[in-house]
Amino acid sequence: MKNILVATLVAVAALATTGCAVRSGQSSMGQYVDDATISSRVKTRMAQDPDVSAMRIEVETLNGTVQLAGFATNQAEKDKAAQIARAVPDVKDVRNNIIVRSATQ
Repeated sequence: MKNILVATLVAVAALATTGCAVRSGQSSMGQYVDDATISSRVKTRMAQDPDVSAMRIEVETLNGTVQLAGFATNQAEKDKAAQIARAVPDVKDVRNNIIVRSATQ
């Protein structure tokens, strides 16, 4: 029983010191976790798509709204990134701020 109590206290202390804080504007830790999950799913799907470079596109989520930023080599890649984000469960809106820039620029 004492070992379980010590393990629980260590786990709570670890969570308290790892920066698991709620971001400004979010209502709960659960919402932060949900947003992080959405961002992760979007990035994973982009990485699996041969037409989108997940390395050049940043994904941030706040309250279910996904914001895409970074660079695409053409309009089709920009559009496909937004399409991928919209298809992820729990995404409420997508703000596509990706800049189209050719590979030679």
